[in-house]
Amino acid sequence: MSKISFKDINKSFGNNKVINNFNIEINSGEFIVLVGPSGCGKSTLLRMISGLEIIDEGEILLDDKLINNLLPSKREIAMVFQSYALYPHMNVYENMSFGLKMENKSNEEINIKVKDAAKMLKIEDLLDRKPKELSGGQRQRVAIGRAITRNPKIFLFDEPLSNLDAALRSEMRVEISKLHKKINTNMIYVTHDQIEAMTLADRIVILNKGNVEQFSTPNEIYQDPNNIFVAEFIGTPKMNIIELDKKKIDSNTINFFNNHIKLEGYNLEEAIFLGIRPEHIDIGDKNNIKLEIKVDLIENLGFEKIIYTSVENHEIRLKTNEKIVSNLKKISFSTNNVYLFDENGKRLRKA
Repeated sequence: MSKISFKDINKSFGNNKVINNFNIEINSGEFIVLVGPSGCGKSTLLRMISGLEIIDEGEILLDDKLINNLLPSKREIAMVFQSYALYPHMNVYENMSFGLKMENKSNEEINIKVKDAAKMLKIEDLLDRKPKELSGGQRQRVAIGRAITRNPKIFLFDEPLSNLDAALRSEMRVEISKLHKKINTNMIYVTHDQIEAMTLADRIVILNKGNVEQFSTPNEIYQDPNNIFVAEFIGTPKMNIIELDKKKIDSNTINFFNNHIKLEGYNLEEAIFLGIRPEHIDIGDKNNIKLEIKVDLIENLGFEKIIYTSVENHEIRLKTNEKIVSNLKKISFSTNNVYLFDENGKRLRKA
């Protein structure tokens, strides 16, 4: 197990700055997920760790050893690519053993490591097959197996499940999580899928335009987002964000669609946006903030329903598992579940 440190990492392509002062510490054995929209810099970070991309400024330390200028083969890192990157003319055994052969390992050691990795990934019966004879999930297991045989200090995953169908992605998420618990090695995983981030990570780095918006545990990010970007990015459907009327706010009260919401401990002069998660909204008027709504659309997901409503041209989404939602006219939520943000989208917290 290894500790990884990133100190003042900067990276630009021409005039386009893709990573801006990236500073985080990864503890030994942690599973870290880098998540964010396309173009936020997450894959570039992975390539800099692996040595496939030159760092403009800053330091990457592995167990306090600077690795910036080490060749990729000397970094004790294994990478699993989105495209699997298997050699089509080699069978599974040959693909999994290729890296070890390049390191001049003995045939006996290679055989042991390949067989152990295959057993762990339940692909022992596939060792003689070529990649074209495998399903997408099987190819992904082979790619992971090839990384395992190298016994690296860090595993890097670059959107490894994006080519799989929904059912197989769910299955592979479980397998990768089990694998991490078995080998207890640092894993850094890149994805744009918030479900993968929330279910796999010990801690999540949320990136936006090369900046770290928040670095914390999945629960903390969900329950205590730093800003509107994080609040909307994590959670399905995304948090409802409603712009407030500044004329209807005084020192400790907000008039919100005819509800006088008293919020003590906040500087309400800075409040511009109010947020509420769809799952915190109830059908009916059982809570202290009550809204009369018009139903625009109901998405039936089986156990749950996502209901799109409107209040004075503001869309409000709610998630419910109640069976009867016909003739819905009123919804409500509690003051305790409200989030406030300033004009820059920064979260307002109690003093």
